[in-house]
Amino acid sequence: MKYLSIRQPYEILVGEGSFPSFRPEEGEVLLKMLYGGICGSDLSTYRGIMAYASYPRIPGHEFSAEIVEIGPNERGLKRGMVVTANPYFHCGHCYSCQRGLVNCCETNETMGVQRDGSFREYFTMPADRLFDGEGIPPRQLALIEPFSIGYHGVKRADVKSGDKVLVVGAGTIGVLTAVSAQLMGAEVYLSDIDPAKLEFVRTNFDFAGTLLNDSSEHFQEQVRSITNHNGFDVTVEAVGQPSTFQNCIDAAAYGGRVVQIGVGKKNLEFNFTVIQKKELNIFGSRNARNDDFRHLIRAVGDGKLNVERVITNVYDFTRAADAFSDFDRNTGKMMKVLLKFCDESSH
Repeated sequence: MKYLSIRQPYEILVGEGSFPSFRPEEGEVLLKMLYGGICGSDLSTYRGIMAYASYPRIPGHEFSAEIVEIGPNERGLKRGMVVTANPYFHCGHCYSCQRGLVNCCETNETMGVQRDGSFREYFTMPADRLFDGEGIPPRQLALIEPFSIGYHGVKRADVKSGDKVLVVGAGTIGVLTAVSAQLMGAEVYLSDIDPAKLEFVRTNFDFAGTLLNDSSEHFQEQVRSITNHNGFDVTVEAVGQPSTFQNCIDAAAYGGRVVQIGVGKKNLEFNFTVIQKKELNIFGSRNARNDDFRHLIRAVGDGKLNVERVITNVYDFTRAADAFSDFDRNTGKMMKVLLKFCDESSH
């Protein structure tokens, strides 16, 4: 079978390996890959700036797949089902896991980051990590995982109807975070440094507005105008840069809530007393939980959410090197990039 590997920064290999040896024992599943999304973390691994990754690495944790073989299970999963998965492997023993906070396990291993991922034609997974796609088209089902990241973040901040929410970062995670906040009844604004991304957002989504983050002065001027000088009830950092976290601190209202989703390697030096002065509530948000996946699968399946709009490019997986290279050079024009592993006519 064929697989993809990031051998080192900027080097993609489409290799051939042995078919997974598999006997369908209890709780085990053999999967045939259908579609996989290139996550921002995959792109960061490709660029050599991902905080958690090592090399070589098979990327991929956003996917849809077909069950080829399966052993006895308690999930009602059967051969031929199209599924997606929770890709965050937890240890089950650390203090976080003991308290049920498995999404922030102290030794978390996410597929495609700390352990090899799904970008291969066939792979195995535990059945208890899989979710029936409930008829969602495989292209859309591959978007449930990135959707769950933003959804979990806005849940952390208890976003509710009437809140003014600012999401900083108009990449896929930022846009889906904004959609999640909108689903909860919030008045949602999206900010980015790239006018092309904001134009894409305005064309394809019905958020309350956008803010061009071309300077700190202009950014703050727009915040004051939109919020009548009050600041936003909730701000969400979805980039992973020191400057965008500072944006979120600055744009938050007194008594506001700040959510950190983005992942980066750089430090930020700032006047931390502003946290005390504004009495800010700051939430870290890592990964997602099973309930997040289940809720979003139902919401997409019921037609409440159209996630197809974030897909801008689809490549055959054998062209993965082109896909990563193009995405690296055109992040302003490309939102969600999918790799197709299946015969389109069969799904």
